[in-house]
Amino acid sequence: MNDELEYRAVLAVDIERSAGRGDRALLEIRARLTEMLEEAFEASGVDWSACLRHDLGDGLRVTAPAGTRKAALVHPLVPELALRLRTYNRGAGPLTRIRVRIALHAGDVHVSPDGTVAGSPLEVLARLLDAPPARAALAGAPKTVPASLLLSGHFYDETVRHGHLGLFPEDFRKVGFTVKEHTADAWLQLPGRQPPAEAAPEPADAQEEPAGSETAGSKTAGSKMVNKASGHGVVYATQHGTQHIRIERKH
Repeated sequence: MNDELEYRAVLAVDIERSAGRGDRALLEIRARLTEMLEEAFEASGVDWSACLRHDLGDGLRVTAPAGTRKAALVHPLVPELALRLRTYNRGAGPLTRIRVRIALHAGDVHVSPDGTVAGSPLEVLARLLDAPPARAALAGAPKTVPASLLLSGHFYDETVRHGHLGLFPEDFRKVGFTVKEHTADAWLQLPGRQPPAEAAPEPADAQEEPAGSETAGSKTAGSKMVNKASGHGVVYATQHGTQHIRIERKH
């Protein structure tokens, strides 16, 4: 046995509610998920052919090549995969729609000449993939959200928390979980969730205060507040927080 350890990033995906769809549907969604994963890896600059891949039945485990930049497995890989899943699901039927849980971890593993990977980081990865917070978040999300992402504390600390390009720590929330003998904290995100709708714009016929007013005033049910700004400007603040600045010019 090779006793040399290699530090590798490991990713796993599991298809939500894959049981009970029948063999034909399962084969179809497994094949399509593999295709989309390959495309997402290549779009992220990670050589898919150099990855070590292991079938999980209704998902896949991927060991990235040595030296892979871990941040790339969060961004752009996860958004790339989420985009492909959302696009695919628009045209898929109930039996072939795909939503997945994604788990990411990294650590020292044994890599055998035949491509077999072993070590405790894979055990942690498996527990992350089965973690109840990730399952519950995906199950409770709108159907347009195609994935949940759970990062180990180690992976988050080494990548996301630094806020490098494309990585936003505020998009993740810390969760605790226990699966079998493993208890840990992890970081959860729902890739592909759409931002909340913006507040409705102020009605076009809303009345404005005279531009030359020197006093600050407000209206009840207050559509506007007007303040004279320093220089020659008037600042209008609506009840929704929108600010409009009018510049008065002397002729």
